[in-house]
Amino acid sequence: MKPLLLPVVALFLGALAGETPARAEAILAVTITNRAPAWPAGKPAAPEILPGRGLAQHDFFYAGEAKTRDMYIVRQGRIVWAYHDSTNQGEISDATLLANGNILFAHQFGVTLINPDRQALWNHAAATGCEIHTARMIGTNHVLFIQNGPAPRLFVANLATGAMEKEFPLAAGSPDKTHGQFRHAELTAAGTVLVAHMDMGKVVEYDAEGRAVWSVAVPGVWSAKPLADGNILAVSGKKFIREINRAGATVWEFTPADAPDYRLSNLQLAARLPDGHILLNNWFNQWQGRPDPQNLPVQAMEITPDKQVVWALRAWTAPAALGPATTIQLLDGPAAPEAVHFGDIR
Repeated sequence: MKPLLLPVVALFLGALAGETPARAEAILAVTITNRAPAWPAGKPAAPEILPGRGLAQHDFFYAGEAKTRDMYIVRQGRIVWAYHDSTNQGEISDATLLANGNILFAHQFGVTLINPDRQALWNHAAATGCEIHTARMIGTNHVLFIQNGPAPRLFVANLATGAMEKEFPLAAGSPDKTHGQFRHAELTAAGTVLVAHMDMGKVVEYDAEGRAVWSVAVPGVWSAKPLADGNILAVSGKKFIREINRAGATVWEFTPADAPDYRLSNLQLAARLPDGHILLNNWFNQWQGRPDPQNLPVQAMEITPDKQVVWALRAWTAPAALGPATTIQLLDGPAAPEAVHFGDIR
């Protein structure tokens, strides 16, 4: 695309999407920069027969960035709970099923806590011109979230009082390009937070006072999860999943080239399972087209440490049309993702 045409195209897309010209241009620039690599015409997006047992492989909670805001709980191969919202703006970038059945989710223009009956227990709207793409529950009474914007900040909200109990500023590579600043943050066992600075290409660990205590360069980073041994598992969009130690060295890496039979267009989250396997999502961008019904990509995969695919999920049609995948949280064993702390906040 010629540079002189970019503002014209951005204005056109912005008009269609209800965006301001400046924001539309920023989103288009990110889209062009992060365009998926070419896939040979006619090549299957995944094997016809997939490894594993499909929906029955694991019980899981599922949500994804899509034009509608949808979430699902799948147990024993069936959808047992679903949430649908097609009336509001935004996309679900982050969602967590908590031990009590409540769900905390960030949906671009806010963050909301709902109960299993889909009733809102708490909601915080993003400030005008800002976005929220990540949120973490701390215990039963606090929510940590990051607000993208001209002056991005990390907040911890006290649900009982409604007050922002803690907040501090975060640096951004492009303060005027809100959408691409941050996606995910994860709390560590030490009570610090790992923040994926997407537009700065690095992961930074902050203590509860907002001091940077560690960082590592990760180009295009979308997310970074702490591992039990202190290493991190970082995901860089269309490029790689990488385990990095505290010295900044890569000790393990997975790229789309390691699974050549699968079209992996956009990696966003990855988690290490108790058996050492890696669970990853493969997001499909609905704003760039529709999946070919005759050549559907997988939405999630489980791979071994030696990069063998042992499970691949492809569920695009009834009775389990799950849509694009951003978050897939396994429910096979007891878990309380809210059992974390941030400094002395628990």
